[in-house]
This record gives sequence, C-alpha cells and structure tokens, in this order.
Amino acid sequence: MPNQLALDAEHRAHGAVIQEVCGWRLPVHYGDPAREYDAMREAAGVIDRSMLGKVTVTGRDRQAFLQGMLSNEVKRLESGQGTEAAFLDAHGKVTALLAVYALDDRLLLELPAGLTEKTLQALDKYLISEKAYFETADETYAILAVQGPGSAALLSKLAGRTLELVPFQHVEVAIAGAPVRVVARREGGVPGFHCWTMAFHAQALWRELVGAGARPVGGEALNILRVEAGVAWYGHDVDDTVILPETRLEQLVSYNKGCYIGQEVVARVKYRGHVNRALSALVLEGDRVPAAGARVVAEGKDVGRITSAVQSIALGKPIALGYVRREHFAPSSAVEVHDGDAVIPARVAELPFVKSE
Repeated sequence: MPNQLALDAEHRAHGAVIQEVCGWRLPVHYGDPAREYDAMREAAGVIDRSMLGKVTVTGRDRQAFLQGMLSNEVKRLESGQGTEAAFLDAHGKVTALLAVYALDDRLLLELPAGLTEKTLQALDKYLISEKAYFETADETYAILAVQGPGSAALLSKLAGRTLELVPFQHVEVAIAGAPVRVVARREGGVPGFHCWTMAFHAQALWRELVGAGARPVGGEALNILRVEAGVAWYGHDVDDTVILPETRLEQLVSYNKGCYIGQEVVARVKYRGHVNRALSALVLEGDRVPAAGARVVAEGKDVGRITSAVQSIALGKPIALGYVRREHFAPSSAVEVHDGDAVIPARVAELPFVKSE
C-alpha cells in the first residue's frame, strides 16, 4: 500500500494528477508542467516535500557523535547553521545523503524518503556511551519547498522580516499564526527554501503560500529543474552501490575534520588515486528520453548507465545523468545510449546543464 501525503486532498483540489512514485502517491503535475517549471525559473513555486525523512537528535553529545559518523563538518555548527553530508559504510559506499540543521537544544536531520529507520538502525550500531538520542519525526513535521527567484521576497512578506540566508542557514518565523523554520535550501538551479512546520499546520501554510502567489508544482517539473542543475537524488543517481567519490559531490566532504565512517576510502581516492567511473552529464540527440538503467556504450563496449533523464525545457533536448568510465569523462566525448532497441547518439557534457542566474 503506497504512502499518501497528508495534504493529498489539498493537492487534488488544485487539480493535481497523482501517481505512485517510489512508494508514495505524489502530485506529478497540476495540469501544466511547463508553467510549473516557468514558475520556479521566473517567480516562485511550492512543492510538498513532506515525504522526506525527518529526525530530531538531542543529548549533549549529539554533534560530537555525528562528527564521527558523517562526511562533513558537524561539530562546529552553531544554532541557525546547517550543512549537507553523506553517511557512508566502512567501504565508502553511500548509505544516505542528508542535511543537518543545528538548533539551540537539538539537531534536525533531513533524509531521503524511506530511509529514516534504516539510517537510524545503522547509526545505533555505533552508539556506545555517547549521550545522543535519535527520534523519528517523519509524521511530526511537514516540509514545503518554495523555489524560485521570487521565493525570498514571498516568504519575507509572509514572515514580516527580511530573509537573507546563506545555504543551509535557517531561522524560525511565524507564518499563518504558527512557527515555521525556514531553511535556505535549493532543489535545483534557482534560489529556494525548505519550510519545516508541524504536520497539523501544513494545510494553513500551504494555503498561505499559494495565496501569496506561489504556484503549486509537481514532481515532473521539479525533476526537470534538478536534472538541468545537475542535482543528484538519492535512490536515483546515488545509492549504496557507489562510493562517495564516484558521485562527484565534493561539497559533502570536509578533508580537515578527521575520522568518520568510510573516511579512509574517500581520502585514498582524493590523495592517492582516482575513480574508474563517476556521475556525469550527457546530452542526447533526437527526442527520445531514455529510461533509468539504459546502457551507455562506446566503441561497442558498455561504459556506464543512465540514472536520470528528462526532456530539458531550457535546452529543448533530452539530457541525462549517469555513470561513465573515466576514459570518457572529457566533455564532448562521443557515446551511445542503448535504450531497449533504440540506439541514441550522445555526448558527455559539463555540469550544470543550465547555469543558475
């Protein structure tokens, strides 16, 4: 039985087309994906991201413990600051991608959908005497993402204060009479925010955002925007079959913080070696959008696979993210994508496909 968003009725009232995606019944679009995309590129769109995993962490050792678990700097975060990071296994493979937000008395973790329990079980194996307490908050909070160049002005007007935040910085404001934690968080190549609020307040917040001019946006437009920006999603472009250096997500790593799970593999690749494959960008000829898992072929040999592909609205052609072997990393390297019986000429490109303004 697929999971359903708490705001399902609200989405349907706005004309949402609902489909099952990765175990969730989600709005795919609200009748016009192109206009939803334009709203995020030119004004402001609102997306229900409440399926994301959520965890609260308390206890005096909460930051010190996660410092030894995650790939990025956590211990030095002050209240109101945040960071993105990866949780790896001992072999450097990616167990989860997440964000960490520091508050005065706790941390908030934001995880890919469906990974909360698995991640907490893995972390619990390393907890010995540390005072760090993890509590699932998947149903406690809702997350509404407001994305687009007009998102800061829209949220600032509703909050009654100017919101000029650096990436992953966050503040608590009052919107529609209730507390909302606004986090500077891009979903793609445009400015954006994640708004955390108590689940029972989600409907009021959604209506306030839409009433202020944010256009409801479904997964189709959001997926196009994030692929154009080269944003890798866990479960699509990253999973526990790849090691972190293969993802090229350098921003998730601090090379000065000391030991963490999987650190030896990440450091060894950085300072002594290289990866044999890596997440790359491809621009395809024609108008066929290949399926995830389609083979990338060069000179008759398999050299990779597609992980995400969309019809780019900005470029007017199919684009894809996928893993290719290092011999083909160079931009303009010619390859083929084999999607079923179709053979699609393609070239490796630089990320992002579409540069942010």
